[in-house]
Amino acid sequence: MPQPHPTPEPKLLTIERDGPLAILTMNRPDKRNAMCDALLAALEAFFSAPPEGVRAVVLTGTAGHYCSGLDLGEHVARDAEGTMRHSRNWHRVMDVIQFSGLPVISAMFGAVIGGGLELAAATHVRIAEPSTIFQLPEGRRGIYVGGGASVRIGRILGADRMCEMMLTGRKYTSEEGLALGLAHYAVGEGEALPLARDLALKIARNAQLSNYMMIQAISRISDMSRSDGLFTESLAAAVSQTSADAGEGLKAFLEKRPPQFR
Repeated sequence: MPQPHPTPEPKLLTIERDGPLAILTMNRPDKRNAMCDALLAALEAFFSAPPEGVRAVVLTGTAGHYCSGLDLGEHVARDAEGTMRHSRNWHRVMDVIQFSGLPVISAMFGAVIGGGLELAAATHVRIAEPSTIFQLPEGRRGIYVGGGASVRIGRILGADRMCEMMLTGRKYTSEEGLALGLAHYAVGEGEALPLARDLALKIARNAQLSNYMMIQAISRISDMSRSDGLFTESLAAAVSQTSADAGEGLKAFLEKRPPQFR
Protein backbone atom coordinates (compact mmCIF):
# COMPACT_ATOMS: atom_id res chain seq x y z
CA MET A 1 0.00 0.00 0.00
CA PRO A 2 1.49 3.37 -0.95
CA GLN A 3 2.47 5.51 1.98
CA PRO A 4 0.81 8.94 2.22
CA HIS A 5 3.11 11.82 1.54
CA PRO A 6 3.79 13.92 4.63
CA THR A 7 2.17 17.33 4.66
CA PRO A 8 4.85 19.91 3.91
CA GLU A 9 5.61 22.32 6.72
CA PRO A 10 4.23 25.80 6.06
CA LYS A 11 6.77 28.50 5.42
CA LEU A 12 7.55 30.49 8.53
CA LEU A 13 8.07 33.59 6.39
CA THR A 14 6.06 34.07 3.22
CA ILE A 15 7.33 36.49 0.58
CA GLU A 16 5.07 38.22 -1.94
CA ARG A 17 6.35 40.46 -4.72
CA ASP A 18 4.33 43.50 -5.77
CA GLY A 19 6.41 45.40 -8.32
CA PRO A 20 9.22 47.12 -6.40
CA LEU A 21 7.83 45.90 -3.07
CA ALA A 22 8.34 42.72 -1.11
CA ILE A 23 5.65 41.87 1.44
CA LEU A 24 7.03 39.62 4.19
CA THR A 25 4.53 37.85 6.42
CA MET A 26 5.58 36.06 9.59
CA ASN A 27 3.55 32.88 9.46
CA ARG A 28 3.26 31.07 12.80
CA PRO A 29 -0.46 31.62 13.46
CA ASP A 30 -0.69 29.00 16.21
CA LYS A 31 2.10 30.81 18.10
CA ARG A 32 0.91 34.39 17.54
CA ASN A 33 3.93 34.62 15.19
CA ALA A 34 6.36 34.18 18.08
CA MET A 35 9.99 34.36 17.01
CA CYS A 36 11.97 31.15 16.78
CA ASP A 37 15.50 30.64 15.50
CA ALA A 38 14.22 29.39 12.11
CA LEU A 39 12.04 32.48 11.59
CA LEU A 40 14.90 34.75 12.63
CA ALA A 41 17.15 32.95 10.14
CA ALA A 42 14.55 33.38 7.38
CA LEU A 43 14.41 37.13 8.01
CA GLU A 44 18.19 37.30 7.98
CA ALA A 45 18.38 35.36 4.72
CA PHE A 46 15.96 37.73 2.98
CA PHE A 47 17.58 40.97 4.13
CA SER A 48 21.10 39.67 3.52
CA ALA A 49 20.33 38.99 -0.16
CA PRO A 50 17.04 40.66 -1.18
CA PRO A 51 15.63 39.82 -4.62
CA GLU A 52 16.71 41.98 -7.53
CA GLY A 53 14.45 44.97 -8.05
CA VAL A 54 13.06 45.18 -4.51
CA ARG A 55 13.17 48.80 -3.34
CA ALA A 56 11.02 48.67 -0.18
CA VAL A 57 9.69 46.02 2.19
CA VAL A 58 6.47 45.61 4.15
CA LEU A 59 6.77 43.38 7.23
CA THR A 60 3.64 42.03 8.89
CA GLY A 61 2.12 39.04 10.66
CA THR A 62 -0.84 36.76 10.23
CA ALA A 63 -3.93 35.60 12.13
CA GLY A 64 -4.36 38.87 13.99
CA HIS A 65 -0.87 39.31 15.38
CA TYR A 66 2.37 40.96 14.32
CA CYS A 67 4.85 39.11 16.57
CA SER A 68 4.45 38.06 20.20
CA GLY A 69 8.17 37.89 20.91
CA LEU A 70 10.54 35.03 21.60
CA ASP A 71 8.84 31.63 21.58
CA LEU A 72 9.31 30.63 25.22
CA GLY A 73 7.96 27.18 24.34
CA GLU A 74 11.20 26.61 22.45
CA HIS A 75 13.35 28.14 25.17
CA VAL A 76 16.66 26.35 25.51
CA ALA A 77 18.46 26.45 28.84
CA ARG A 78 21.77 28.21 28.20
CA ASP A 79 24.69 29.17 30.37
CA ALA A 80 25.83 32.79 30.53
CA GLU A 81 28.04 32.50 27.47
CA GLY A 82 25.35 30.77 25.41
CA THR A 83 22.78 33.39 26.41
CA MET A 84 25.14 36.20 25.48
CA ARG A 85 25.86 34.64 22.09
CA HIS A 86 22.13 34.13 21.43
CA SER A 87 21.46 37.78 22.31
CA ARG A 88 24.31 38.98 20.11
CA ASN A 89 22.91 36.97 17.21
CA TRP A 90 19.59 38.81 17.64
CA HIS A 91 21.51 42.10 17.65
CA ARG A 92 23.27 41.10 14.43
CA VAL A 93 20.05 40.14 12.63
CA MET A 94 18.24 43.29 13.80
CA ASP A 95 21.14 45.31 12.39
CA VAL A 96 20.86 43.44 9.09
CA ILE A 97 17.19 44.44 8.93
CA GLN A 98 17.77 48.06 9.93
CA PHE A 99 20.84 48.63 7.75
CA SER A 100 20.21 46.41 4.70
CA GLY A 101 19.57 49.60 2.75
CA LEU A 102 15.92 48.74 2.10
CA PRO A 103 13.24 50.84 3.79
CA VAL A 104 11.07 48.54 5.93
CA ILE A 105 7.48 49.37 6.91
CA SER A 106 5.81 47.40 9.72
CA ALA A 107 2.06 46.80 9.44
CA MET A 108 1.17 45.96 13.04
CA PHE A 109 -1.85 44.52 14.82
CA GLY A 110 -2.41 42.36 17.87
CA ALA A 111 0.69 41.37 19.80
CA VAL A 112 3.80 43.52 19.34
CA ILE A 113 5.41 42.16 22.45
CA GLY A 114 8.96 41.60 23.69
CA GLY A 115 11.09 40.49 20.77
CA GLY A 116 8.26 41.49 18.43
CA LEU A 117 8.62 45.08 19.62
CA GLU A 118 12.39 44.80 19.26
CA LEU A 119 11.85 43.65 15.68
CA ALA A 120 9.42 46.48 14.92
CA ALA A 121 11.87 49.01 16.37
CA ALA A 122 14.47 47.85 13.82
CA THR A 123 12.11 48.84 10.98
CA HIS A 124 11.82 52.38 9.67
CA VAL A 125 8.06 53.08 9.55
CA ARG A 126 5.54 51.56 11.96
CA ILE A 127 1.75 51.50 11.47
CA ALA A 128 -0.56 50.28 14.25
CA GLU A 129 -4.18 49.12 14.10
CA PRO A 130 -6.51 49.48 17.15
CA SER A 131 -5.83 45.89 18.27
CA THR A 132 -2.10 46.56 18.65
CA ILE A 133 -0.59 45.95 22.08
CA PHE A 134 2.95 47.10 22.83
CA GLN A 135 4.57 45.41 25.81
CA LEU A 136 7.97 44.43 27.25
CA PRO A 137 7.00 41.71 29.75
CA GLU A 138 10.46 40.22 30.27
CA GLY A 139 10.83 41.58 33.78
CA ARG A 140 7.65 39.77 34.84
CA ARG A 141 9.28 36.52 33.70
CA GLY A 142 12.52 37.03 35.59
CA ILE A 143 14.59 37.88 32.52
CA TYR A 144 15.96 40.94 30.74
CA VAL A 145 15.53 42.00 27.12
CA GLY A 146 18.18 40.68 24.75
CA GLY A 147 17.18 41.66 21.22
CA GLY A 148 18.17 45.31 21.25
CA ALA A 149 15.35 46.92 23.24
CA SER A 150 17.70 48.69 25.64
CA VAL A 151 19.07 50.70 22.73
CA ARG A 152 16.33 50.98 20.10
CA ILE A 153 13.25 51.16 22.31
CA GLY A 154 15.13 53.01 25.03
CA ARG A 155 15.91 55.77 22.53
CA ILE A 156 12.28 55.98 21.44
CA LEU A 157 10.80 56.09 24.94
CA GLY A 158 13.69 57.42 26.99
CA ALA A 159 15.37 55.43 29.75
CA ASP A 160 12.96 56.54 32.50
CA ARG A 161 9.77 55.50 30.68
CA MET A 162 11.27 52.24 29.41
CA CYS A 163 12.37 51.29 32.92
CA GLU A 164 8.82 51.86 34.20
CA MET A 165 7.39 49.90 31.24
CA MET A 166 9.60 46.91 32.02
CA LEU A 167 9.20 47.05 35.81
CA THR A 168 5.40 47.08 35.61
CA GLY A 169 4.92 45.06 32.42
CA ARG A 170 2.36 47.65 31.33
CA LYS A 171 0.71 47.49 27.92
CA TYR A 172 0.38 50.42 25.56
CA THR A 173 -2.45 50.73 23.03
CA SER A 174 -2.00 51.84 19.44
CA GLU A 175 -2.91 55.43 20.29
CA GLU A 176 -0.58 55.48 23.29
CA GLY A 177 2.14 53.93 21.14
CA LEU A 178 1.60 56.66 18.56
CA ALA A 179 2.01 59.36 21.20
CA LEU A 180 5.20 57.72 22.50
CA GLY A 181 6.76 57.06 19.10
CA LEU A 182 6.40 53.27 19.10
CA ALA A 183 4.18 53.78 16.06
CA HIS A 184 4.28 56.53 13.43
CA TYR A 185 0.68 56.01 12.29
CA ALA A 186 -2.45 54.78 14.08
CA VAL A 187 -5.13 53.54 11.68
CA GLY A 188 -8.43 51.69 11.74
CA GLU A 189 -8.94 47.95 11.74
CA GLY A 190 -7.70 46.36 8.53
CA GLU A 191 -5.99 49.55 7.37
CA ALA A 192 -2.37 48.90 8.36
CA LEU A 193 -1.38 46.73 5.42
CA PRO A 194 -3.00 48.93 2.73
CA LEU A 195 -1.32 52.03 4.18
CA ALA A 196 1.98 50.15 4.46
CA ARG A 197 1.78 49.26 0.77
CA ASP A 198 0.96 52.84 -0.19
CA LEU A 199 3.80 54.27 1.87
CA ALA A 200 6.23 51.62 0.63
CA LEU A 201 5.37 52.44 -3.00
CA LYS A 202 5.86 56.14 -2.28
CA ILE A 203 9.22 55.48 -0.63
CA ALA A 204 10.25 53.14 -3.45
CA ARG A 205 9.86 56.04 -5.89
CA ASN A 206 12.58 57.97 -4.04
CA ALA A 207 16.12 57.82 -5.34
CA GLN A 208 17.72 54.64 -4.03
CA LEU A 209 20.87 56.48 -2.95
CA SER A 210 19.03 59.04 -0.83
CA ASN A 211 16.96 56.28 0.79
CA TYR A 212 20.18 54.40 1.52
CA MET A 213 21.79 57.48 3.02
CA MET A 214 18.82 58.16 5.29
CA ILE A 215 18.82 54.56 6.52
CA GLN A 216 22.56 54.40 7.06
CA ALA A 217 23.33 57.89 8.34
CA ILE A 218 20.57 59.16 10.61
CA SER A 219 20.68 56.55 13.38
CA ARG A 220 24.47 56.47 13.30
CA ILE A 221 24.67 60.26 13.57
CA SER A 222 22.57 59.99 16.73
CA ASP A 223 25.42 57.93 18.22
CA MET A 224 28.02 60.60 17.43
CA SER A 225 29.18 63.77 19.06
CA ARG A 226 27.71 66.98 17.64
CA SER A 227 30.80 67.81 15.58
CA ASP A 228 31.20 64.26 14.23
CA GLY A 229 27.51 64.14 13.35
CA LEU A 230 27.66 67.41 11.46
CA PHE A 231 30.73 66.27 9.53
CA THR A 232 29.04 62.96 8.66
CA GLU A 233 25.97 64.88 7.49
CA SER A 234 28.18 66.88 5.13
CA LEU A 235 29.66 63.68 3.72
CA ALA A 236 26.20 62.20 3.14
CA ALA A 237 25.05 65.43 1.49
CA ALA A 238 28.12 65.51 -0.75
CA VAL A 239 27.63 61.94 -1.95
CA SER A 240 23.89 62.27 -2.58
CA GLN A 241 23.79 65.78 -4.02
CA THR A 242 26.44 65.03 -6.64
CA SER A 243 24.66 61.90 -7.91
CA ALA A 244 22.83 61.53 -11.22
CA ASP A 245 19.56 61.15 -9.32
CA ALA A 246 20.06 64.50 -7.61
CA GLY A 247 20.47 66.10 -11.04
CA GLU A 248 17.29 64.42 -12.22
CA GLY A 249 15.42 65.54 -9.09
CA LEU A 250 16.36 69.18 -9.65
CA LYS A 251 15.57 69.03 -13.35
CA ALA A 252 12.18 67.45 -12.67
CA PHE A 253 11.37 70.15 -10.11
CA LEU A 254 12.20 72.92 -12.56
CA GLU A 255 10.20 71.20 -15.29
CA LYS A 256 7.27 70.62 -12.92
CA ARG A 257 7.13 66.84 -13.48
CA PRO A 258 7.71 63.74 -11.33
CA PRO A 259 11.36 62.67 -11.25
CA GLN A 260 12.41 59.47 -12.97
CA PHE A 261 15.08 58.04 -10.72
CA ARG A 262 17.22 55.06 -11.62
